[in-house]
Amino acid sequence: MMTIGPSKPRVLLFSQRNIMGKYLFRCPHFEFENIISQIDSVEVLAPQADASSLRSNFVKGVAYHVPMSLNPGIRKIRNHAHYDVFFAVCGYPTDLLMADAAIDWRNHCTTSVCMIDELWAKEIPLYRHFFRILKKFDLVVLYYSQTVRPLSERIGSKCIFLPPGIDALLFSPYPKPPRRSIDVYSIGRRSEVTHSALLKMAAENDLFYLHDTVAGDKAIDSGQHRALFANVAKRSRYFLVNPGLINQPQKTNKQIELGNRYFEGAASGTIMIGERPQIESFEMHFDWPDAVVQLDYDSSEIDRIINDLDRQPEKQESIRRSNMVESLLRHDWAYRWEAILTNIGLEPMQQLVRRKERLHDLARQISSEESGCRQDATKG
Repeated sequence: MMTIGPSKPRVLLFSQRNIMGKYLFRCPHFEFENIISQIDSVEVLAPQADASSLRSNFVKGVAYHVPMSLNPGIRKIRNHAHYDVFFAVCGYPTDLLMADAAIDWRNHCTTSVCMIDELWAKEIPLYRHFFRILKKFDLVVLYYSQTVRPLSERIGSKCIFLPPGIDALLFSPYPKPPRRSIDVYSIGRRSEVTHSALLKMAAENDLFYLHDTVAGDKAIDSGQHRALFANVAKRSRYFLVNPGLINQPQKTNKQIELGNRYFEGAASGTIMIGERPQIESFEMHFDWPDAVVQLDYDSSEIDRIINDLDRQPEKQESIRRSNMVESLLRHDWAYRWEAILTNIGLEPMQQLVRRKERLHDLARQISSEESGCRQDATKG
């Protein structure tokens, strides 16, 4: 445990950074936790355990079939303090076993909130026994908008949709924007058709195409991984994006949801190319012009799109600035935490207010530079 902020923290934050800390999928979770620790009064509860141990895997396997909670190998924390809120970030519903084993939060916290990253509506019956733990929470926050209603009906608890966020200050190229020396950046899941087209462009047109060449799901250090990711993204001109697990319809049952890539690409000021999800959550959170330049998932038309945009430098700059400004004003983790506080009736702390001021100041700087460029062009 470590205390961050005033001597009497009001938030007890359960983190799996000492259990699942190297998994790439979870790096944004720890980024969110770090921001919360900076903008609120927080005590971090981060127990250690081996998630790959025989005991952990056995307990998880049993939990799928039997309505009972076993300890996957975490020492129960004896804590006599009281907090306003208990907050737990779970990658999957199976992570609830870790939180439940670590502490009896209902005896120590006035309100409890659980945020779940990946839970497809199709999989709700699969996780039915894990929901006994989820029912203990006062508020359940979901990244997947179309899972909210069926899960609410299943567990009878308040569930809300909250999209992923981003450390917009880390990913922003400003106040000292670097040169965009990478033409196209692709990270994670990709279409082999589009990939082949880009490889051809790289071979024939001297395109700098940066993409994954090794398979793996772990980082050496989650913070360093996010910092490097941000540094590469803000040096990239184009960035490939697609909805989560777009190539696994058997798992998602064709449920379309926003993924982290949209928030990472926008915050870094890239021009995002890929699928524009035909869902309400996308239209709500990426409602500015050309937030994503449409390219069907298995399309080889990437060369035409890039060549067309390369002939429109003013349009490129407009897209990049809009992506950066909107991210600073809407998608930083501070706004996500503020939304959670609003839902549980807590006021934001001064640290959060100050971070929002920094975000708004940087957005104004970027917008003012755009206005200056337009005035110069008019004079010319």
